[in-house]
Amino acid sequence: GIHFILSEGDCDSSLLFMRIITWNINGIRTIPKYHPWNAMKTHEDVLNHLGADIICFQEMKSSRSALPKATALPPSYHSFFSFPTHKTGYSGVGVYTRPTPLSADDRLSSTRDVDPTSAPLDVDAQVLDSEGRTLILDFGLFVLVNVYCPSDSASQADPERDAERFRFKMAFHQLLKERVRQLVHLQGREVVVVGDLNACADVIDHAEGALIEARGEGGFWEYEPRKWLRDWLVDSSLAVGGGCLVDVVRKFWPERKAMYTCWNTKMSARASNYGSRIDYILVTPGLLPWIKAADIQPDVKGSDHCPVYIDLHDQITLESGVFVKLADVLGNPEPGAEPPRLAAKFWEEHRQRGVDTFFGKAGTKQVVALKKDSPVAEMKAPSASPPEDIAKRERDILQSSSSSSSCLPIAAKSPSPASTAKRKRNGPTPSSSSSKRPKNGQPTLASFFGSKSASASQSSVTHSSESTIDSDYQLAVALSAAESVPSSSPPNPHTARAWTTILAPLEPPRCSVHDEPAKVMTVNKPGPNRGKTFFVCSRPVGPGYDRGRAERLREEVDPRWKCDFFRWAADVRAEMVRKEKDK
Repeated sequence: GIHFILSEGDCDSSLLFMRIITWNINGIRTIPKYHPWNAMKTHEDVLNHLGADIICFQEMKSSRSALPKATALPPSYHSFFSFPTHKTGYSGVGVYTRPTPLSADDRLSSTRDVDPTSAPLDVDAQVLDSEGRTLILDFGLFVLVNVYCPSDSASQADPERDAERFRFKMAFHQLLKERVRQLVHLQGREVVVVGDLNACADVIDHAEGALIEARGEGGFWEYEPRKWLRDWLVDSSLAVGGGCLVDVVRKFWPERKAMYTCWNTKMSARASNYGSRIDYILVTPGLLPWIKAADIQPDVKGSDHCPVYIDLHDQITLESGVFVKLADVLGNPEPGAEPPRLAAKFWEEHRQRGVDTFFGKAGTKQVVALKKDSPVAEMKAPSASPPEDIAKRERDILQSSSSSSSCLPIAAKSPSPASTAKRKRNGPTPSSSSSKRPKNGQPTLASFFGSKSASASQSSVTHSSESTIDSDYQLAVALSAAESVPSSSPPNPHTARAWTTILAPLEPPRCSVHDEPAKVMTVNKPGPNRGKTFFVCSRPVGPGYDRGRAERLREEVDPRWKCDFFRWAADVRAEMVRKEKDK
């Protein structure tokens, strides 16, 4: 049933409401890494803390097989998921709901009632449904569409793939719009569309919106996904496509600027609120009397997006004077009603089974018939080598390494009967010589020592390859027992100073515009520069920050924000060494 929320500190039942929340979580496994979620014991605790009756997630980045049972089946909620059919750990949407839906679907191209593919598409509808981007749940009062629209992901590294993904994105938008149109106009249903639409509805929904619009030549609306979303909205002053949905959050906050829901966390853009509003809750006009409040939750961490919510009155009076309770018109009114078959509770892997179902009749008899004198009962765990054996082994290594004439192989300890039995059960085990011998061309630790004694030690370790003791470990024990030989030449002060410079921590350079210490960052992108460090301006990004002459007109640059300073840490280190050398 519906779990109505009562405003904190209020006792008036008229202040009861039901909440619907949408959140791009950027991976179901990332939430527990953030506060306050990391202090919660179960996934249901996380859901309860969000304080909503219907919770819609996008970018689950999981799969049906990888989803833990506690995440898939929280006791107080019905759960529904849609995952990609091919690629795992990508996309995916989920809905957790207390009210029981009447039906559920995970396809935009469903032909259950009508064919929503009447409009021509550039991409096959089944392909559009293959990435786990949609869940459609019928709650009686309205049809809920939880959607994760594709991003264009323009990488500029593969223009052909970028163009293909953009065609996919626009075809998906077209199919989504057509499905909603048919729900509204052909079936007469009220609709709630929630999720990450990966598009901005207006200029003020983008941190760079004003700058983009000022450039002219189509400006902000030249980007097709923005035009698509603008024309989908019924109350947009610029709409030209006969929209049928209302941007609820913007309706409650018509003049509010910087109401962003997504930030580039790699640039620390959230701290300066340099982002965009691409997460929405859109409703048909007939549902507006039910909407009590709508807003974003930018203080909720755990993703590069923040949650968006609407609150519904628990009861309203229609224009006709009829009094209606939300509980009477939302979801399946029958107590204990089963959810649709798409629910995760019907997944085969989560059904409870008795232990006897895993054994046939013969297998069960065999298990019961096991006696104490059976081979399985007599098997014991292999015993570990006693400490005195380890000490003796180390003494043998030291004695062999101190001998200058010859080094004999160290005999391997005879396996105990228990360990022999274990190898027979598990099949043949590779000999220690094959597992410890380095690959062709792969140097061992001994190869880095060039002295005569080190060479002898290396020879000793090489000849003892049949031993179960690692060769590098033998050398380490031998070297630790050897007396250090004093150097015959005095230390070079210039060499010492050079090493001090090389090993000293880098002093951050100062950026060229603000003359402030730069901050160090590391390349995480796969490629030849992965793992390298570099310095950039430490100021936060903001509207008009300097992205370089190739991407930012000089007249658009706002010096209050991050400049385009960049230096590799290796170049900074080399400059330090040169300066020290010139002294």
